Amino acid sequence: MNLLVTGGAGFIGSNLVRLLLAERPADRVVVLDKLTYAGNLENLAGLGGPRYRFVQGDIANGELLADLWHTEGIDAVLHLAAESHVDRSILAPAVFIETNVRGTQVLLEAARELGVKRFVHVSTDEVYGSLGPRGAFTEASPLAPSSPYSASKAASDLLALAYARTFGLPVIVTRCSNNHGPYQFPEKLIPLMIANALRDEPLPVYGDGLHVRDWIHVDDHCRALLAALDRGAPGQVYNLGGASERQNLDVVKRVLALLGKPESLVRHVADRPGHDRRYAMDSSKALAELGWAPRRTFEAALEETVRWYVEHRGWWERILSGAYRAYGRRPNGVRA
Repeated sequence: MNLLVTGGAGFIGSNLVRLLLAERPADRVVVLDKLTYAGNLENLAGLGGPRYRFVQGDIANGELLADLWHTEGIDAVLHLAAESHVDRSILAPAVFIETNVRGTQVLLEAARELGVKRFVHVSTDEVYGSLGPRGAFTEASPLAPSSPYSASKAASDLLALAYARTFGLPVIVTRCSNNHGPYQFPEKLIPLMIANALRDEPLPVYGDGLHVRDWIHVDDHCRALLAALDRGAPGQVYNLGGASERQNLDVVKRVLALLGKPESLVRHVADRPGHDRRYAMDSSKALAELGWAPRRTFEAALEETVRWYVEHRGWWERILSGAYRAYGRRPNGVRA
């Protein structure tokens, strides 16, 4: 198949592209990424050959999408392109609506008009809002987003499902819990804490730090996306979780322990507006219909993640300095 991966230079997208090229030799991968601040061509360094193409561009550009469909013969879409940071959505909501809602609609329309065999729309557990102290979100849980980010993702989910119902577009929606692993932009909790700890800087923790998240390694998530691509039923939603609920403060303390750093580096800061207290995902539908379950335990996966950031210090230091933006401007940078 000829696969279009949107947002393929981001965290989850780049891990997905690497997995596709490594494990699906019959597939060709076209990456479309706008290269906004979180898109980093270094995440795709070393990739090339006839089975891979990178295109810098906007999912909201219908003419570009039509050209890609005609020149690449796109068979399936894995849609990961999105603005994805809650704090940034609070500061500037409009860009989240533009990319996550309008961009998704333009992409869906291109798929409808030009044809596609599968369309995997990648979403988040945050569309469900805050969960009480017990239970877990199922695919039937009501959508109750708390932030502009999660509201924009809920809107894009509903658009994708509407295209499935109205036009028969073979859309599968996945909603995943908190990811961690290689190439995650260091504004998110785990890479931020690792980077600060390695530099002996304070580790900012929102509020009391007792907010609960269900953690999954990005490789497990990407394998779920491949399962959804191959075996997901059109028009269906699949929750994906790591069955690894942890309080944020416990995660931070574990990072410090793995790095041999003192807990005195923790600094509690004012809580984020609308901060959801707990997320937990029921993945039983994905297990039953996709044959998928996470392979890694949280403890082993976190050790693997911390080790990667220790061994790739130059990668995240270039991001913190802003130097990573120069990578795509190199004469030998992969641009098309």
